[in-house]
Amino acid sequence: QVHLVESGGGLVQAGGSLRLSCAASGSFNRINDMGWYRQNPGLQRELVATITSGGVTNYADSVKGRFTISRDNAKNTVYLQMNSLEPEDTAIYYCNVKWVGVRYQSSWGQGTQVTVSS
Repeated sequence: QVHLVESGGGLVQAGGSLRLSCAASGSFNRINDMGWYRQNPGLQRELVATITSGGVTNYADSVKGRFTISRDNAKNTVYLQMNSLEPEDTAIYYCNVKWVGVRYQSSWGQGTQVTVSS
Protein backbone atom coordinates (compact mmCIF):
# COMPACT_ATOMS: atom_id res chain seq x y z
CA GLN A 1 0.00 0.00 0.00
CA VAL A 2 0.97 3.63 -0.56
CA HIS A 3 0.16 6.42 1.87
CA LEU A 4 0.14 9.99 0.54
CA VAL A 5 0.52 13.10 2.69
CA GLU A 6 -0.25 16.44 1.09
CA SER A 7 0.68 19.88 2.39
CA GLY A 8 0.91 23.48 1.28
CA GLY A 9 -2.65 24.55 0.60
CA GLY A 10 -4.15 27.73 1.99
CA LEU A 11 -5.64 31.12 1.28
CA VAL A 12 -3.88 33.53 -1.03
CA GLN A 13 -4.75 36.69 -2.91
CA ALA A 14 -5.02 36.71 -6.69
CA GLY A 15 -1.59 37.00 -8.23
CA GLY A 16 0.03 35.20 -5.34
CA SER A 17 1.83 31.87 -5.14
CA LEU A 18 1.55 28.58 -3.29
CA ARG A 19 3.57 25.38 -3.35
CA LEU A 20 1.93 22.03 -2.79
CA SER A 21 3.82 18.92 -1.73
CA CYS A 22 2.81 15.27 -1.68
CA ALA A 23 5.02 12.62 -0.10
CA ALA A 24 4.47 8.93 -0.73
CA SER A 25 5.39 6.20 1.71
CA GLY A 26 4.65 2.52 2.16
CA SER A 27 5.41 -0.74 0.40
CA PHE A 28 5.90 -0.56 -3.34
CA ASN A 29 8.41 -1.59 -5.96
CA ARG A 30 8.43 1.69 -7.82
CA ILE A 31 6.41 4.83 -8.48
CA ASN A 32 5.52 5.68 -12.05
CA ASP A 33 3.48 8.78 -12.86
CA MET A 34 2.69 11.37 -10.19
CA GLY A 35 0.20 14.15 -10.61
CA TRP A 36 -2.13 16.78 -9.27
CA TYR A 37 -5.87 17.05 -9.86
CA ARG A 38 -8.45 19.48 -8.53
CA GLN A 39 -12.13 19.44 -7.81
CA ASN A 40 -14.88 21.84 -6.81
CA PRO A 41 -18.21 20.77 -5.27
CA GLY A 42 -20.58 19.31 -7.82
CA LEU A 43 -17.95 19.17 -10.53
CA GLN A 44 -15.74 16.41 -11.87
CA ARG A 45 -12.17 16.08 -10.73
CA GLU A 46 -9.90 17.54 -13.40
CA LEU A 47 -6.28 17.08 -14.28
CA VAL A 48 -3.91 19.89 -13.36
CA ALA A 49 -0.50 18.41 -14.13
CA THR A 50 1.33 15.09 -14.29
CA ILE A 51 4.96 14.05 -14.39
CA THR A 52 6.48 10.72 -15.36
CA SER A 53 9.31 9.00 -13.53
CA GLY A 54 11.58 10.33 -16.26
CA GLY A 55 10.45 13.91 -15.78
CA VAL A 56 8.10 14.33 -18.74
CA THR A 57 5.36 16.77 -17.79
CA ASN A 58 1.81 17.43 -18.93
CA TYR A 59 -0.37 20.41 -17.99
CA ALA A 60 -3.95 21.48 -18.32
CA ASP A 61 -4.22 24.40 -20.73
CA SER A 62 -5.64 26.58 -17.96
CA VAL A 63 -2.46 26.37 -15.88
CA LYS A 64 0.25 26.31 -18.55
CA GLY A 65 2.84 28.98 -17.93
CA ARG A 66 1.68 29.53 -14.34
CA PHE A 67 2.09 26.14 -12.62
CA THR A 68 5.15 23.91 -12.52
CA ILE A 69 5.14 20.27 -11.47
CA SER A 70 8.32 18.60 -10.29
CA ARG A 71 9.35 15.53 -8.32
CA ASP A 72 12.13 14.25 -6.13
CA ASN A 73 12.42 10.53 -6.81
CA ALA A 74 14.75 9.99 -3.85
CA LYS A 75 12.07 11.38 -1.52
CA ASN A 76 9.08 9.95 -3.44
CA THR A 77 7.64 13.45 -3.40
CA VAL A 78 5.85 15.50 -6.03
CA TYR A 79 5.50 19.28 -5.93
CA LEU A 80 3.23 21.80 -7.60
CA GLN A 81 4.48 25.37 -7.72
CA MET A 82 1.52 27.63 -8.45
CA ASN A 83 2.20 31.20 -9.49
CA SER A 84 -0.06 34.00 -10.70
CA LEU A 85 -2.97 32.34 -8.97
CA GLU A 86 -6.48 33.28 -10.06
CA PRO A 87 -9.81 32.94 -8.24
CA GLU A 88 -10.68 30.24 -10.80
CA ASP A 89 -7.89 28.12 -9.35
CA THR A 90 -9.83 27.76 -6.10
CA ALA A 91 -10.47 24.06 -5.48
CA ILE A 92 -9.45 21.06 -3.44
CA TYR A 93 -6.21 19.76 -4.90
CA TYR A 94 -5.53 16.02 -4.85
CA CYS A 95 -2.26 14.23 -5.36
CA ASN A 96 -2.32 11.02 -7.41
CA VAL A 97 0.41 8.42 -7.61
CA LYS A 98 0.58 5.42 -9.92
CA TRP A 99 2.74 2.73 -8.40
CA VAL A 100 3.75 -0.87 -8.81
CA GLY A 101 3.46 -3.46 -6.06
CA VAL A 102 2.10 -6.87 -6.94
CA ARG A 103 0.32 -5.09 -9.81
CA TYR A 104 -0.13 -1.59 -11.17
CA GLN A 105 -2.18 0.56 -8.78
CA SER A 106 -3.25 4.15 -8.20
CA SER A 107 -3.61 6.05 -4.93
CA TRP A 108 -5.07 9.43 -4.01
CA GLY A 109 -4.12 11.89 -1.30
CA GLN A 110 -6.63 13.31 1.15
CA GLY A 111 -6.82 16.65 -0.65
CA THR A 112 -5.71 20.13 0.31
CA GLN A 113 -7.81 23.26 -0.05
CA VAL A 114 -6.53 26.12 -2.18
CA THR A 115 -8.53 29.34 -2.02
CA VAL A 116 -7.66 32.37 -4.13
CA SER A 117 -9.38 35.61 -3.21
CA SER A 118 -9.98 38.39 -5.71
